[in-house]
Amino acid sequence: MNLPTDLKHVSSGPELETLLKEKENLMVCCGRMGPMCIPVYGHMKKLVESGNFPQIEFRDMLFDNPDAAVIREHPKCRSFMGLPFTVYYKNGKMVHATSSLQSEEQIKEILNKYFT
Repeated sequence: MNLPTDLKHVSSGPELETLLKEKENLMVCCGRMGPMCIPVYGHMKKLVESGNFPQIEFRDMLFDNPDAAVIREHPKCRSFMGLPFTVYYKNGKMVHATSSLQSEEQIKEILNKYFT
């Protein structure tokens, strides 16, 4: 099952593993269709459409997907309390993670720090 967003989706653990192997820079927003998550999906869509980050693959993943456990249980996310869990991978390794609502500017700061 996928989230009804305009983003590309991660539907399974094997798909996430493939992305981690094939994409140098990956941002995954793991959430639901709730008030803290929807704005983050919107910011991601806007960033994709801006064309300013062509080196980054932007994806969403349903938080309740059993395969999302790899994100939910990651040491960088273990203490998180709010959705979404937004994670950033560089060369297959999680380099940063945030919880809860993030502004577009906060996301851009992270993208520029780790992926430019």
